[in-house]
Amino acid sequence: MIKKIITTPLYKNDVKKLIYGDGVLLSGVIYTARDAAHKRLIEAMENGKSLPFEIENAIVYYVGPTPSKPGDIIGSAGPTTSGRMDIYTPALIKAGMTGMIGKGSRSPDVLIAMQQYGAIYFGALGGAGALLSRCITSSEIVEYEDLGAEAIQKVTIKNMPLIVAIDCDGNNLYKIGREDYTRRS
Repeated sequence: MIKKIITTPLYKNDVKKLIYGDGVLLSGVIYTARDAAHKRLIEAMENGKSLPFEIENAIVYYVGPTPSKPGDIIGSAGPTTSGRMDIYTPALIKAGMTGMIGKGSRSPDVLIAMQQYGAIYFGALGGAGALLSRCITSSEIVEYEDLGAEAIQKVTIKNMPLIVAIDCDGNNLYKIGREDYTRRS
């Protein structure tokens, strides 16, 4: 059940209003990036270079879309496993990133950074890439074209269905959901 409608940019005061388990419809501009692009973003930051997009109040979707069919904006765009980005994520959160979209649990370091700097993790339904791609209304590569599907893309989305998997207070649907299930079993 969708409870909240969210638009980007995702400001910290909006992050604070989201609670684990909230269903949301997300609209606006987000950026795609997977592990190879994350590595380059961190290298750019370490070398004092500017990032290819404004990281402050941004949401990054962990996805490597498939090639689009003729006439389509983008191919299948399902989430990838977020844990592969965990080594890079705390630095991006510290730099101002306020939201992430992916699937799977996150490392303790990511959870600490989310609480310390005010970020949120949205879960997207794995295996539903074709459905999620219908929410994308435009897409353009902004950097690292040589990475192919893993290039950073600026995408505009409309009403992407997501769930708050981990909120900025550290409430973790993956952990709490398992505990609830165990108690009921």
